[in-house]
Order: sequence, then C-alpha cells, then structure tokens
Amino acid sequence: MKNMRPGRNDPCPCGSGLKYKNCCMGKDIPIRPKVTQDIIETYLKKYNIRLKNEKDIEGIRRAGRLTVDTLDLVERHIKPGVKTDDINTLVHEFTIKNGAIPAPLNYRGYPKSVCVSVNDVICHGIPGESILKDGDIVNIDVTPILNGYYADANKTFFVGTPSEGAKKIVSVARESLKAGLSMSKPGNRLGDIGWAIQRYAEARGCSVVREFVGHGVGLDFHEAPQVPHYGVQGRGIVLIPGMVFTIEPMINLGKKELHILPDRWTAVTNDGSLSAQFEQTILITENGYECLTPYDLDEPILK
Repeated sequence: MKNMRPGRNDPCPCGSGLKYKNCCMGKDIPIRPKVTQDIIETYLKKYNIRLKNEKDIEGIRRAGRLTVDTLDLVERHIKPGVKTDDINTLVHEFTIKNGAIPAPLNYRGYPKSVCVSVNDVICHGIPGESILKDGDIVNIDVTPILNGYYADANKTFFVGTPSEGAKKIVSVARESLKAGLSMSKPGNRLGDIGWAIQRYAEARGCSVVREFVGHGVGLDFHEAPQVPHYGVQGRGIVLIPGMVFTIEPMINLGKKELHILPDRWTAVTNDGSLSAQFEQTILITENGYECLTPYDLDEPILK
C-alpha cells in the first residue's frame, strides 16, 4: 500500500489551519487530526471517504443492534443436522420482520440473504442443501439495511464438538480482530491495523487472506476506504473521527492462497485448510473507537 499522507498544499490533518507543508509534514510524530470542514472535504475529495455525522452514526448503531440480534438468533439454531439454507431463511425472515432489508440479497447477483461459509470456505459461501456436521466451523456474515443505513458483522461458530485445529483457527481469527481493533484510534493509520493483524496471525503459524479486505460502510454496503488485514506500520490514510469501516480478518490454518468456485462467489482455501473470520463495524471517535456491532469477543466456554 502506498503512503497516502495529505499533499503538500492540502490542509494539515492536525487541524491547525495551515498547509501540510508548513505544519506537520516531515515530523516524526503521529498526526492526531481535529476534524474541521476542510478535513471533511479533503477526505471526501482525496479519498472518497464520507465521514459520518451524528444522525448517520445513530442510524448505523440501530442497524448494528439488529445485526447483533440476528447473529445471536442464528447462534441459538446452529447444531449438527441444520441445512445451510435454513439459516438463510431464518436471517431473511428476521431481517424483514424487523423492518430491514438483507443487503446481500441480489447484490451484484448474489442469490441469498446471508453468507454461510463452512470449514475451508473463506467467505461468500452460498446457503443451499448442504448440512452442518459435528466438528464443522461455520461463519455467518450478516448485513441489514435499516432505514437506509448499513451495518456489517460476522462470527465463526463451532458446530458440535470442535477439533484442535478448529479451536486454534477460530481463536486466532478472533484475536486477530482484537489486534486490529487495538490500533483503531485517531492519528494511527490504516496500515497499522493490517500490520497488527498480520503480525499476530503469522506468529501463530496461520496466514492472512489478501484478496478480501474490510471496507467503509454505513451509507452503502461497500464504501471507501479499503482496510487490508496485512500491511506496514505507519503507512496509509490517517484515521480520524467520523470514519466508519469494517475490520474483518480472514485467517487460514494453512496457506493464504485461495480460489473461487464455479458459482463465482464461494472462496475456498487452495490447500483445503480451515478458515475463520470475525468482523465488526467500528466508528473512529475522538479517543479511540466505538464498536457499532458490539458482540462479545471473549473465548466461548465449550460444553
């Protein structure tokens, strides 16, 4: 990823009102921007990032609460013998019942209301006739549109009794998300998030998928910026209050390489290894971040 500091003649992100070249350019200090109208306009013009106002944030929060409620509902129904299309029906009906629209349905031709990704499926698994079996892991990715606002989150669940490999990859994926969240504060950069995730996952012998990234969200399904889950510390766009985006590391137990199945959606690991993912929608605040899809990231207690 190239360094995306402001241009020499752009307003300095620190909020001083000076040009960047006359203020923080060349200083070896983190830029902690004060959000001004100039900064709002600069981020939109230069990066196509739409900073969210209070009305937007509250709308995304409400969509986020529905997202978490949907994941909680699905979790109660996951067990061996469940058909993946039954999960789709559950998510679709619950979303509509709560006055929302499932964003995945018909998005660029995607045929279902939720993504259900089992075992070696990295993401975009299409629900169908396949049956969950004891020992599987399954990722459920939910995105409702509520009153025009989007929120996006996913979790990976155990089906029955997990293997040691399943326990490892789900734990590493969960902790990778936490590592990314820990870098999410004003003055840090997008590259810091990916760097922290990559460092954590690879130190535990796992790999980070490159082809799919986090993304801005809220007013649309996929907005700027892209949020890679690998990278170089200190590189990328400066994080500032009002940014809303997802962090959603896809972590493989084996190698990172993947391929897409003939359905043109389902991404699977080349080596057949397990893959797990956790995703949150977050808001960058004055002092850190707020999770807009707040679910518990503690390790589950296995029965």
